[in-house]
Amino acid sequence: MTEKSSNNSKEPFSFPKENYKLLIIGLLINVFGYFLMIGGANEDPNTFNADEMFSDRRITIAPMLIVLGFGLILYSIMRKPKS
Repeated sequence: MTEKSSNNSKEPFSFPKENYKLLIIGLLINVFGYFLMIGGANEDPNTFNADEMFSDRRITIAPMLIVLGFGLILYSIMRKPKS
């Protein structure tokens, strides 16, 4: 029996190059969405700033970006390569 040497064989990746690009873009969108959620802390524990904590950026935009990122990641995994 002949064995393939791992150094000489050219085994293809599990995804094409385009799928990896979409996967990385989806991950970056997720990181950006989570980055937008950061903050809202207050220096004084006796005061509460509702405008800072419940801003449109944290409640609406960031979760939409995170869902979009996860959807793009799922699409990049499920996408069939063009043959």
